Amino acid sequence: MGFVLDIFSLLRETVPKNSVVVALVFILYVQFGRVIYNYFSKNRSQKRQNAANKQDSTFDGKSWIPVDFRTPTPPAYPNWDIRTTRPLLYRPFKHNYHVTMGIRSLNWDEWIELDSEFLKFHNRKVERLQERGDKLVKTAPEAFNAAVELLEELCNWLPERYPTLYRRTDVGIDNLITGESFNIKERPLAHDPMHIAALLVQDDLAIMLPGDDGQYYLKAASILLAGFWRLSDKFGMPLSEIHTSGDVPQFREKLQLSMERFFVRLRAEKPVARNNYFLQTDDDLGWSHAIGSEDSDNIGWDTAEYATDGSKLHFRSERQTLRRLPKSGGVVFTIRTYFVPLKELAKEPYVPGRLADGIRAWSDDVATYKGRSKFEKAALEFLDKAHQQQLQDGLDVSKEPNTYPF
Repeated sequence: MGFVLDIFSLLRETVPKNSVVVALVFILYVQFGRVIYNYFSKNRSQKRQNAANKQDSTFDGKSWIPVDFRTPTPPAYPNWDIRTTRPLLYRPFKHNYHVTMGIRSLNWDEWIELDSEFLKFHNRKVERLQERGDKLVKTAPEAFNAAVELLEELCNWLPERYPTLYRRTDVGIDNLITGESFNIKERPLAHDPMHIAALLVQDDLAIMLPGDDGQYYLKAASILLAGFWRLSDKFGMPLSEIHTSGDVPQFREKLQLSMERFFVRLRAEKPVARNNYFLQTDDDLGWSHAIGSEDSDNIGWDTAEYATDGSKLHFRSERQTLRRLPKSGGVVFTIRTYFVPLKELAKEPYVPGRLADGIRAWSDDVATYKGRSKFEKAALEFLDKAHQQQLQDGLDVSKEPNTYPF
């Protein structure tokens, strides 16, 4: 108000009386508008804060309060057959490329995807567990209950979704194809709970738990088919360090804040999914030996040889889901890998041209992270040739469908 009086005194000395009145009315109008604006802005901020507090009301300080939520029972997958149900054609690339979290809502019926490659994945997992199981599966003592909770969720959900593959039992679950029976009630369990969970699905699995500092830590996992990273390098790390130690492009600048907020606010009833993609210069689903021995101290694209034949490259894509466990509050990652020879991928309409554009659109840091220099020439020559052949065969690029991530 003192500001208004000062202006009034100045106006009285410099302008006619009638003009002073008009000016004063105008000033009062502006001041009143500011008061009203500030009042409603504060009100909106308080409402947003109250909504956030309500959304996060399952946390009591730093600990999780169990919520009364049960995962919806899915219908049986229509006509699912372990011999004929082909893998879904995830093609999560566009003509451009931007670094984002890229999450989308997930239908509970689609939480776990199994298909005709189940036995291929299962057998490779069994081999990996026999070869180096203690390096691929870990559960911290404080994460045991969360790991068992995940196991219980799988044993309830899988027989409903895939009744020709799984049968629920009084003590656990039976695999009707492999003949395996899993008892999840006995104590001690025959195996680490994440070991058992790994054999039920084609996915790798990970559980993040909140620490006393509010960050989420990798406390339980079965990482058998990761291709490019090792559980032993990441176990026990907070979410931020997992990404920074792996040199994830633009994590600090674009992803860290939104990702940390997302983890805190993720609700048990709201699962999400995301996809990514890479190119791999060898053909091992479990571990890419091109970047070095799995036991080496020095692994990375800098150790890889340059690819010379694009037809021998493989397209590697991950479909990840994230969900909150209602009892323990753990955040579960499922990481399903889709592994396809590039020569097969390039037969699909529009795909070679779009993938080539996507690879060219990677920024320098993304290109380094994904190892582009090691396969760029071979991959792009191969994809460009396939795209040109499709154009010669009459492909109409104006009719390319927009069905991301498929």
